[in-house]
Amino acid sequence: MSTDLSYFLMPWLDPSLMMLTALGTFAGIYIGAIPGLSVTMAVSILISFTFSWEVNDALALMVGVYMGGVYGGSRTAILLNIPGAPSAIATSFDGFPLAKLGEAGKAIGVTTVVSFIGGMVGIVVLALAAPMVADFALMFAPRDYLLLAVMGLLLVGSMSGESLAKGLFSGALGITIGMVGMDPLTAEGRFTFDSVTLLGGIPYVVVMIGMFGISEAISQLHHLKDVVIRQDVSKILPSWSTVVKYIPLSIRTSFIGVIIGALPGTGGDIAALFAYDHAKRSVKKPSRPFGQGAYEGLVAPEAANNAAVGGAYIPMLTLGIPGDAVTAVMIGALYIHGLKPGPMLMIETPHLFWFSVGNLTLANIFMLIFGLMGIRLFAKIVEIPKGVLIPLIVLLSVVGAYAINNNVVDIYWMLGFGIFGYLLKMYGFQIGPVILGVILGPLMDVSYRRAMMSVNNTPDAFFMDLLTNPISLVLTLAILFMLIGQTPLWTKLKAGLAKAKAA
Repeated sequence: MSTDLSYFLMPWLDPSLMMLTALGTFAGIYIGAIPGLSVTMAVSILISFTFSWEVNDALALMVGVYMGGVYGGSRTAILLNIPGAPSAIATSFDGFPLAKLGEAGKAIGVTTVVSFIGGMVGIVVLALAAPMVADFALMFAPRDYLLLAVMGLLLVGSMSGESLAKGLFSGALGITIGMVGMDPLTAEGRFTFDSVTLLGGIPYVVVMIGMFGISEAISQLHHLKDVVIRQDVSKILPSWSTVVKYIPLSIRTSFIGVIIGALPGTGGDIAALFAYDHAKRSVKKPSRPFGQGAYEGLVAPEAANNAAVGGAYIPMLTLGIPGDAVTAVMIGALYIHGLKPGPMLMIETPHLFWFSVGNLTLANIFMLIFGLMGIRLFAKIVEIPKGVLIPLIVLLSVVGAYAINNNVVDIYWMLGFGIFGYLLKMYGFQIGPVILGVILGPLMDVSYRRAMMSVNNTPDAFFMDLLTNPISLVLTLAILFMLIGQTPLWTKLKAGLAKAKAA
């Protein structure tokens, strides 16, 4: 146990490792804040010039970028309504309304603290229960991933605004966009119209940047003469009572983040969306209505997506299976340095596990420190005159779209989806369900077909598995409850019960 502690403390006691972790975290925050400059891209670039380093030095820098980048995406989501990363999509739902109310500074402060809490929950679960969580994640069959995707698509009910029908249309539109490209199982073109350009599909980050960034810039043109909203930056650090108030929600959504983060191929973006829906369903008296500046709408997704970092490390270190795109790149880095991620890693190099736990903990602390620095300056971005702010939004969007694949075509896609997103918003359609469909559609498609292949394309066997497998049964029942909860009859019944209780 003393040996484990010494490896845990190694990043803390070695000045060079501490400096690399701090540098990576600081850089990750600002990389994550720029739309299109993803954490996956940054870690991939780092591999190319750290392969000759000592493995501990390389991992310290990459872990810092990973932890900082996941948090950094919330900055532009709150200030400009442009999520810096897909995991910050849900943050923008209530973060940007808070900036419009002049509370950007407080919003970023709350986000930083709950991100730290979520990160610590993920690290604690990684340290104490990694093998158990990994075994649980391995029990998920393709049909369970299908059920998770269906549950995710049912979140359109929470994002549809005043019209569920418009939300369903937006979700279906997103699924269609996500299906463009080569079929992942047969390699045949889908919705490509014989265009070679479309065979690679449409990157969902391009869709996200266009529909959030460019559409917001166009919308702001209607408000050029509006009075600039002054931001209250007198108190950045949230009070202890505020932190205590949101701890129960932070803990609950952090566990959602850990579990979903530990499922291979999911990640913080899906975890954040599930957490947002959980908050919307479970919080009875939010600080404001959700979608109009509820702090609960910030707390839930930010705690979840940072907890998903620890969750994603669990299958990577214990099974050699990536939890998300970043850990997939890190597995490659471990192989380059002569290590073998998987069950034998815990036996042959157990020190790496505790070094990673200590490194993640240190990066999470640096994320809290750097996250609280510079908030006053960042919050002033919203006060920039519209004539300067709108070109800045467009510039960030163009740079982000081009940086994904270094392809000019992505800029055209981004501009097209920006105009389309503006038209959708103008007619009362929400952007969130479109992005949700783009993310979850391909996962649902592949999972369904793999599930059917596993039962030789026999529907009877497929539905029997849903009713006999414990995980599948629980997920199926959860889907049924979610469907019932979104029916007009149930809504009227709840309204009637509320009136009777009030009377």
